[in-house]
Amino acid sequence: MKVNNTSSGAAALNKDVENKREKINNNVLIEVYDLCKKFGDHEVLKGITTQINKGEVVAIIGPSGCGKSTFLRSLNLLEVPTSGIIRFEGTDITDKSVNINKMREKMGMVFQQFNLFPNMSIRKNIMLAPVKLGKMTKEEASKKADELLERIGLADKAESYPNSLSGGQKQRIAIVRALAMNPDVMLFDEPTSALDPEMVGEVLSLMKDLAKSGMTMVIVTHEMGFAREVADRVLFIHEGIIAEENTPEEFFAHPKNPRLQDFLSKVL
Repeated sequence: MKVNNTSSGAAALNKDVENKREKINNNVLIEVYDLCKKFGDHEVLKGITTQINKGEVVAIIGPSGCGKSTFLRSLNLLEVPTSGIIRFEGTDITDKSVNINKMREKMGMVFQQFNLFPNMSIRKNIMLAPVKLGKMTKEEASKKADELLERIGLADKAESYPNSLSGGQKQRIAIVRALAMNPDVMLFDEPTSALDPEMVGEVLSLMKDLAKSGMTMVIVTHEMGFAREVADRVLFIHEGIIAEENTPEEFFAHPKNPRLQDFLSKVL
């Protein structure tokens, strides 16, 4: 009887461990293994391994030229890695047999420059991708655009054109345009760096709202206060590697890496 109980207990324990592992794996949205990227002889990324969990907000900081944007753009293969593996929702997107455009439909991206179509109204800018990719009818996309514009307080700009908007308004439109596709993750490449200082706050406010809503976000940023307040985890990339990563509290209050200490002393 004792043997049987022990066997049953071990089996139950093993099953519990397997269930926990499955839960952990199910919570992972993006997995990156040994990611390398070269431009000619210049190695920009030198074997990065990390993961992004569902609902997590990850901020990426580091000096100019350290590989931050290259890493972010590799996550949806806008930059094709030299080597390494990137799994998105369990699919290895570096496998050439994978339809990367279908994967990108689930990955919203916001750039430094707004990349709005100047000859289209704001509503049509937002409607374009969902209609063109067959995700929505024109009527559905128009309704979605109006809902998103209402959400960010720009409903009165639906028929306006991009050149009539401020930089902050354009970037907020660029964000909701990406949201119109109902992505599973939002990638931000220094979304406030091209804005005048007085316009930064309105964009960061929208991003904070997104974080509160549970959106998975990966953000390359120079906004240290935003990273400290909103991120669940902060990565410091230096010379193509993740030199340190931690919770914002530990990252900013008790940096361990000397290069991070030096970097923070210059930007805080």
